[in-house]
Amino acid sequence: MIRFLSASMVCLTFLLGSVAHAENWPEFRGPTGQGLAPGALPTEWSETKNVVWKQELPGTGWSSPIIWEGRIYLTASVPVPDSANDDQALSALCLDARTGKRLWEKEVFRQEGKKAPRIHEKNSHASPTPLTDGQRLYVHFGHQGSAALDLDGKLLWRQTDLRYRPVHGNGGTLALVGELLIFSGDGADQQFVAALDRTTGKPVWKTARATDAFKKFSFCSPLAIRVQDKTQVVSPGAGMVGAYEPATGKELWRVNYGDGYSVVPRPVFGHGLVFLSTGYDTPEFLAIRVDGAGDVTKSHIAWSLKKGAPLTPSPLLVGDELYLVSDLGIASCLDARTGKLHWQQRLGGAHSASPMHADGKIYFLSEEGVGTVVKAGTTFESLARNPLKERTLASYAAADGALFIRTEKHLYRIQTK
Repeated sequence: MIRFLSASMVCLTFLLGSVAHAENWPEFRGPTGQGLAPGALPTEWSETKNVVWKQELPGTGWSSPIIWEGRIYLTASVPVPDSANDDQALSALCLDARTGKRLWEKEVFRQEGKKAPRIHEKNSHASPTPLTDGQRLYVHFGHQGSAALDLDGKLLWRQTDLRYRPVHGNGGTLALVGELLIFSGDGADQQFVAALDRTTGKPVWKTARATDAFKKFSFCSPLAIRVQDKTQVVSPGAGMVGAYEPATGKELWRVNYGDGYSVVPRPVFGHGLVFLSTGYDTPEFLAIRVDGAGDVTKSHIAWSLKKGAPLTPSPLLVGDELYLVSDLGIASCLDARTGKLHWQQRLGGAHSASPMHADGKIYFLSEEGVGTVVKAGTTFESLARNPLKERTLASYAAADGALFIRTEKHLYRIQTK
């Protein structure tokens, strides 16, 4: 049975979720979902410098860490012992943020090794980042399904009805909007945006995407925004970006962008504009006014950029400045309102992690594990380059003055001692 939420309920819960406790990092890219960290963080670190602890993680996974009340939550794909078929336990993990000690590990889904879909070399079977509302932990494994656990690891519900045929594995995360968990399911056979009841896991609505893109799969995480006292959920996909009404899934507006596909970066929002990339093969970065209705492709694109547009890392909006880093490691700073380029600089290395802002500094992280810190502003100034010498595709998390970095095999707590 599909039920609808009152606008006031959506609004209230969305606002409460947006002002999470300063020492928590409850979802992908933090309390706002846009990579803004409260307080000061370390500027310099290495494999030994300013490392409070380094904890080995089981299995594989590129979900970014989240933090709630002194606990860290992650997901991982863990080989099942003595499995003749290379089966994987798709699991949720919990660690103590103070010590790094693993508190619990819970298998949520079992993936049969022989039936596992092929994944991209930069993907994993546990790439979507979990999220929490402070009462439950919500985990998502793309086409495999979604689940909720209590914060001690007890399984509360699992949802496996909204399946689709994946291409290159899973990627996009859940967005918590009021009483709903909203996600994009863009596979080879069908493309949709859907909402689950966060208490029961039951589907509330499912809206099909209409797109003319030749390749139709994508991996984007939706973003909830407030426009004229109403909530919109912005969800880019192959060939188009749509804004959806949270309670019903109704498409409010859309912008078409041709054959862009495999869209990964999560949008950011500010100044009445939503900022996003259009995906492979040739990405374009768009600034779109969000006050339209229907197809606004010809009327609501405020500006666009091609040089330096990211395929994978999400953008970062800090005041009037917009920061991007391309997959090839070219960082850019632009005026958010006009698209004017302030500076563009090659950082070195490949980049998949999304940048973060804290205390007037911009934090980038390369796939080779080098954290580059630059001064926020319209003039480029590099502050530090910090190598961990281990592959990483996950994005930063921050809490209590500490950085948390997931590498291929470990989780680090970085903090000035």
